[in-house]
Amino acid sequence: MKDSKRTGFREQWRQIIFEAETPAGRAFDVCLIFCILLSVLAVMLASVKEIRENYDRELVVVEWFFTLLFTVEYAARLWTVRSPLHYARSLFGIVDLLAILPTYLSLLAPGAEYFVVVRALRVLRVFRVLKLVAYLREARTIMLALKASSAKIQVFLLAVVILVVIFGSLMYLVEGEANGFTSIPRSVYWAIVTLSTVGYGDLTPKTPLGQFLASLLMVVGYGIIAVPTGIVTAEFTRNYFHTSRRSCPHCLAEGHAEDAVFCRRCGGPMPDNQHFK
Repeated sequence: MKDSKRTGFREQWRQIIFEAETPAGRAFDVCLIFCILLSVLAVMLASVKEIRENYDRELVVVEWFFTLLFTVEYAARLWTVRSPLHYARSLFGIVDLLAILPTYLSLLAPGAEYFVVVRALRVLRVFRVLKLVAYLREARTIMLALKASSAKIQVFLLAVVILVVIFGSLMYLVEGEANGFTSIPRSVYWAIVTLSTVGYGDLTPKTPLGQFLASLLMVVGYGIIAVPTGIVTAEFTRNYFHTSRRSCPHCLAEGHAEDAVFCRRCGGPMPDNQHFK
């Protein structure tokens, strides 16, 4: 009887922490977003010399307050999920750990000779801003779209790599060292800058043939930019209109339909839909 009550208690907290479409879940997310923004603001203010000199003690207190708060949140997430190890190894689990780890690691380097290391660890705390991704539906939808498009994007990037290597090698042969194309890697760098339409101007072709190849690569660059955009947009549209923020209590997979009964990844039963009304 006690075990069932404990399981029910954990499930209630899991829905509050992970299910943003419940009233309690929305309130939890709003509070977390507010705390994340304040903690990142505190880190940014601590980097200002005048503020740090005048309010160093206050900033330390604020930092430890948010560190302990996020530590409790991280522990609660590990406690409520069915598979703590799975969550700890997930993207959001790693981000949650990065949000608190630098402050604790800074305690291991109290000496003045380690000041540079401590400073670097303090800067790492701005990664807390990544925690915001976990609480925005649009951000989750984009991440789902990127994940669904990963195979197509990998093929696209491979084609881009092949293209810049070919054009870089051609420009190395056409322009040569006399015009600044001293090696194939440097020529490939020029091809990447040109294909992406950035155009720093630090390396430019001088020969007519080289200028023709550069013009051709620029035109190709305009067309290539639209390819990944179209791929991600198609997946984004599909995920945005056909999925919700419901997460599986077993594997934490997201992107389920509103009326989903079983998880799309592990096949486990989904929570009762009445909690999300």
